[in-house]
Amino acid sequence: MEGLGLSYRLILLHIFLLTIPRVYGSEGVEKTSALFIFGDSTVDPGNNNYIDTAPENRANYKPYGQNGFFEAPTGRFSDGRIIVDFIAEHAKLPLIPPYLEPSADFTNGVNFASGGAGVLPETHKGLAIDLSTQLKYFEEVQRSLTEKLGEAKAKNIITEAVYFISIGSNDYIAGYLANPTMLELHGPGQYVGMVIGNLTNAIQTLYHKGARKFAFLSLSPLGCIPSLRAANLQGSDDGGCLEAASALAIGHNTALKNVLTSLEHVLRGFKFSNPDFYNWLDDRLNNTSKYGFKDGVNACCGTGPYRGLLTCGGKNKTTDFELCENANDYIWFDAFHPTERMHQQIADAVWDGPPSFVGSMSLKDLFFTREKLTIADIVDIPGGENLQ
Repeated sequence: MEGLGLSYRLILLHIFLLTIPRVYGSEGVEKTSALFIFGDSTVDPGNNNYIDTAPENRANYKPYGQNGFFEAPTGRFSDGRIIVDFIAEHAKLPLIPPYLEPSADFTNGVNFASGGAGVLPETHKGLAIDLSTQLKYFEEVQRSLTEKLGEAKAKNIITEAVYFISIGSNDYIAGYLANPTMLELHGPGQYVGMVIGNLTNAIQTLYHKGARKFAFLSLSPLGCIPSLRAANLQGSDDGGCLEAASALAIGHNTALKNVLTSLEHVLRGFKFSNPDFYNWLDDRLNNTSKYGFKDGVNACCGTGPYRGLLTCGGKNKTTDFELCENANDYIWFDAFHPTERMHQQIADAVWDGPPSFVGSMSLKDLFFTREKLTIADIVDIPGGENLQ
């Protein structure tokens, strides 16, 4: 009889599993997870429009946004959309609004990113919304959602949401390589440790506020962006990639991966997607035509070598800029940022790319895969304690 009881419970468990609604890949899903975004100009949708900052930290003027998707420049550092716009589309969400946009609806998430921002508060201090301030803004959104929707519903939104983080480049380019004081005080490894330590604290802060699903855009080959190629050329080099910057990116990415793996083991329910963006982009820079581009070295907009000087439009700038005929031919739109076409390719890859790129979990998995039952979950099912 004892064996029969076990079989009966196994049948009940099987029926229970079959009755869990299948969300992954469903075409008729009306409600999906919210999307909260933290970062720098790679994902800034226009927060810097509302702060007092330097002209180069804004993109709410032509030729930004020139491709016609938006009626006018929005503050995105692109000829059109950016990666998180395409991610929202994949996730069946509307465009995620900038936090500082008046009367923005935060129900589907919010974007806190700021052009020029760093993980460290010293990076572009006073000219951007650093990561710690972005976290404070998140607390305000959390309170706002609780007041508007009630504690239970707000908590559900926070817990089920995906947290997309793209930040760190400014810490290494402006905060370290262009900062003689930091170069003198800290070796590369020590500085990477400072950045990763602060980023780890931010992740843990979000986790303790209810976040569980995280996605990270790792750093690109920083030395190969047009601005740093131009700087390398001015330094009497051949104008190739600035290896010191790319080495910092590799160190950052390796350290972040190790931290995320450790957090996965110590924080219950913590899940993450951390695609290998460095090698993915490096492949496109070295095999440009293979991926439908004509130029992976020069920017579409700017002046000077590789159009790598910060002269792409803008107020209070006296230097005329050059502009390519077709941004879709280029990987880079300006001295630092990709074109919309490249943003879309990045978004498609992180959304549902091969395991060799996304690792064990893609963004699609974070948004749509149902939870897998563990032994602890089974014990919570009536009679489940006898199935161990």
